[in-house]
Parts: sequence; structure tokens; C-alpha cells
Amino acid sequence: MLRSRTLPFRVEDVILDGPGPGEALIQVAGTGFCHTDLLPRTDRLGVALPLIAGHEGAGTVLATGPGVHEVSTGDHVVMSFDSCGTCRACLSARPAGCATFFPRNLSGRRPDGTGAAKDTAGEEMSAHWFGQSSFATHAVVPVRALVPVSEALPLELLGPLGCGFQTGAGAVVNSLGARAGSSVVVAGTGAVGLAAVMAARAVGATVVVAVDVLPLRRKLAEELGATHTLDGRSGTLTEEILEITGGADHAVDTTGLPPVITSLVRGLHSEGSCGLVGVQRGDLTVDPLLIASGRSIKGIIEGDAVPQLFVPQLIDLWQQGRFPFDRLIRRYPLDEIDRAEQDMASGEVVKAVLIPS
Repeated sequence: MLRSRTLPFRVEDVILDGPGPGEALIQVAGTGFCHTDLLPRTDRLGVALPLIAGHEGAGTVLATGPGVHEVSTGDHVVMSFDSCGTCRACLSARPAGCATFFPRNLSGRRPDGTGAAKDTAGEEMSAHWFGQSSFATHAVVPVRALVPVSEALPLELLGPLGCGFQTGAGAVVNSLGARAGSSVVVAGTGAVGLAAVMAARAVGATVVVAVDVLPLRRKLAEELGATHTLDGRSGTLTEEILEITGGADHAVDTTGLPPVITSLVRGLHSEGSCGLVGVQRGDLTVDPLLIASGRSIKGIIEGDAVPQLFVPQLIDLWQQGRFPFDRLIRRYPLDEIDRAEQDMASGEVVKAVLIPS
């Protein structure tokens, strides 16, 4: 639980609402720690504290609310993001473009403004972060956010497929439409970036360039499928990309750094595309002639995925040995959430997964 924007997360007992219409109660088996879970530490989003964060959960259905037919008690599920299911984007199979995506996922509250939980003193809490608030032993989640999975799978490891890994892989496969024989440049090799690297190789990209400032991350990217790696601190990044690719077909930025993004755009061929994933860290200025000649820049949320379709595809690739996301995971008990946060901040671990006791 986050009670202060400056103090550590803490573990407390809370009183969780039962599942309402269209919701299910989930016993959490494991939940990934994503950098997005740190956004409530800023006042940029106006998230009301106290908040239970966590949005990469997986677990078992314990109960369902009225009108729920999509899942049943005992089902194993991955939890992904919430969407309304009725707006133009949702009806076009683009739930990440939902007209109410931000209030549903980044406010910590249900669409009706309720918090979904109270502390032991009766104070209402924000417990609907990305529709789940899964830094917990239990979560109440909209069924639209649930992806049923086989009971034979390691449930505690699957949560990050619902956000971070889905976002990186989906950026390459869904948003940019990379295909066999293409060239893909990925800037930033955290969980999202490495998922993009693995997805690029899985779809048959013949040139995959990973860019990072950390040598160990560049080495890991090579092990996961990058054909080339570049130092993100290079002052000639564009020239190096052009030398390798002759002008890249696609680029994915996960750093949010405007100088890196402009280097990627300049490194595209005349009709190449660059996808922007994550929170931007400043205004982006791009030479209009680059755009006028055919290059495109696209903002990407959740890899433009339909989780109920895309998460099973990622699991299939993992089972074939073509998307080894489990290599990026380190498990932590939930009560060691502060250590997990520190290890992620230092770069020691790519993806921390918290396991409730």
C-alpha cells in the first residue's frame, strides 16, 4: 500500500469489497512490479492516496459477481487492463484505445468513483489501479480484464504478460506490424524493451538492434535475439543505426528520452515507423521533413493488444522456446516489496514478481 508519495510501500490488512456486477474476486498468485506502479509517487496523475498499486497480477477466481459468465470459480487467470467494452475503440477490438482508459486504469478508482477497499479504520482506499490493485493477496477485478489460462502453467509467473511483456511484444507485432525479414531497433532494454526484442525475432526480423547504456543489458539482449547492440550514450547513434540497417523498418522507444527518440526517427528509412512506449520525459521536436517524406511516429498503449487473444499467443511462443520471458523474472515475497523496488531501480533485476505469502 502507498500512503505517501515519498515513503516506502507498506503491507497492511484491508477490507476488500466483494465482487460487484461484472467483477470477480481473485486470489493473487503473483504480480509483476512495473515502473508504471511508481507513477502514483508523483502528483502528475492526481491519484488519491492511500492506494494499493500493482497491475500485472495472475491468480485464481474465488468468486464472481452478478452477471458474470466468462469465468468460474477455480479458473486460473491473468489480469490485464480495464476497458468499457462499448466505445468505438473497444468495439473495433482496440481496448487499449478505450475512451475511458485513463480514468479506469490510472485513477485507482472504479468508474463510479468508489475505491473498492477500506482500511481497518474505515478509510476508503484506491484499490482499482488498472482495474486490479494486485500488490495484495486478493483483488476485485472486472471480467473484461481477465484472461483464462491453463492450470498446467506456472501461474505465479504469468502476470507480467498482462502488461509489460504484452506492451513490448505488442508494440512490435500489433502496433508496428513487423514482419519476417524486417529490421527493428529497440531503445531501452528493460522488461518492455526486451519483450520487443524477443517478439521481433519471433516474427522473423532479420536485423534486431538493441540500444541501452548498460553493458549487461546489451549482453542479455543479444542472448534473447538481438543481432546488434549499441551504447545509448553514443553521440552518433543515428549514424550507427543507418550503418547497420540502411534505414530501419521499425523502431520502438521505451526510454521516453527526446534525444533518443529523434535519433531513432532519423535512423528509419523513408517509410519507417517509430513507436513510443512509456512516459515521455520532455517535449519532442522532430524535423518535419522527416515526417513529410513518409516516416511515422505512433504512441502505443498496452501494445494495442486484445489481451484475451494476445496473452495466449505469447504463452504459445514461450512454450515453443521463442519468447523466454521467464528468464527476466526474479521472485520476491510481497513483504519484500521495497527490496524489489530498489533492485529494479538499480537495474539489478529486469522484472520483479511479488509472491503473496
